[in-house]
Amino acid sequence: MVKPEIFELGDFATQRGTVLPDAKLAYATLGELNAKKDNVVICPTWFTGYIGDVPPIFVGEGRAIDPARHFVIIPALFSMGESSSPSNTPPPHEFARFPHVTYYDNVRAQHRLVTEKFGIDEIALVASWSMGGTQAYQWAAQYPEMIKAIAPVACAARTGNYNKLFLNSNIKAIKADPAFKGGYYGDMPPLEGMHVMAHIYAGWGMSEEFYRQEVFKAFGHPTLDDFLADFWQAYFGARDANNLINQMWTWSNGDISDQPAYGGDFDKALGAIKARAVVMPSSTDQYFPPVDNEAEVAQMPNATLKVLPSVLGHFAPFSPESQKDFDDGIREAMDTA
Repeated sequence: MVKPEIFELGDFATQRGTVLPDAKLAYATLGELNAKKDNVVICPTWFTGYIGDVPPIFVGEGRAIDPARHFVIIPALFSMGESSSPSNTPPPHEFARFPHVTYYDNVRAQHRLVTEKFGIDEIALVASWSMGGTQAYQWAAQYPEMIKAIAPVACAARTGNYNKLFLNSNIKAIKADPAFKGGYYGDMPPLEGMHVMAHIYAGWGMSEEFYRQEVFKAFGHPTLDDFLADFWQAYFGARDANNLINQMWTWSNGDISDQPAYGGDFDKALGAIKARAVVMPSSTDQYFPPVDNEAEVAQMPNATLKVLPSVLGHFAPFSPESQKDFDDGIREAMDTA
C-alpha cells in the first residue's frame, strides 16, 4: 500500500508560459532514505496511471527495485488527477483552461521535490514504463550530472510522428462527441467519445499477434466484443476526458531536446546523457517500436538496448515474464552505472 502526499509548488511557471497558481505535485515513497542519500530510485507514473499502480509493476521484495534497499519516490504525472490537473484545479485554470504541461515541467517539479523536500542531490536510478519511462529519459537529459542510471521501458525520448497520429485520433474522438461541450461537460462526460477512443486504443495498445491468438480470452473475456466493452470502454469511461486530453498533449509533445540546453537538437540531447542506460522496448509495441530506441541508443554514450519479447504490445510490462526481463535490465543498469 502507498500513501500519496502533496508537495506544494506554489506559483509554478510552465514551459509554455502559463503560471499555474498553487500547483501541487502528488507523490508517495517506499523504503527509507539512507544516511548517504545515495539509494534513491524515482519511478514516475504513466498515462492514466495512479501512484498506486506503479509498485505492482516495478517495486517489490526481492525485485531489482526493492524498498528494503532503496528509497523509492513515485511522483504523479500532471493532468492525471492526483497532481494538479484539469479535474482538480480551480478557476481560472479549470477543465479545458488547464495549461499545457510538458515533460520538462513534470521533471522540474520532481527535481524540486527531491532537492527541497529531501535534500537529495544524486539519483541512483530513474525507471518506469510508457510516459513514466520518457520521464526517465527527460531526467537524464535535464539533470545529467544528477542521474547515475536510467531504465526506460516501452517508451521513447521523442514521440514519433506515427505515434502522434494515434494520439490525435484519440483526442479528436473525444472532442467530436457533442457531450464534450468544449471541455465543460460537468457531470455528463462525453462517454461516446471516450468509448470510440477506447476502440482506437485497443487496436494500437496490443499487438496483431495478441488478437490473432485471441489472448484476451486468457484475461477472462470470452469474445473480442467483451474485451472491448468490459475492459477498454470501462477503463477509459472511468477517466476524466479533460485529463486524458491534457496527458495526451504532454505525450504527443515529448522531446528531451525541447529545452534551453539543447534548443531542439535531439542528437545533442541524447549525447549529453551521462547516465548508464538500459533501454527496454517491447518487441511488438506499436506506439514505441524498437527501431526508435535503436536510433536513440546509437547516440547515447553509455546505453544498451534490451528488447522484451512479448505478444502484449505496449503492455508487455504487465506480463510476469517481461517483469523478470526488465528487472534484469534494471539490475544491469544499476550494477554498471
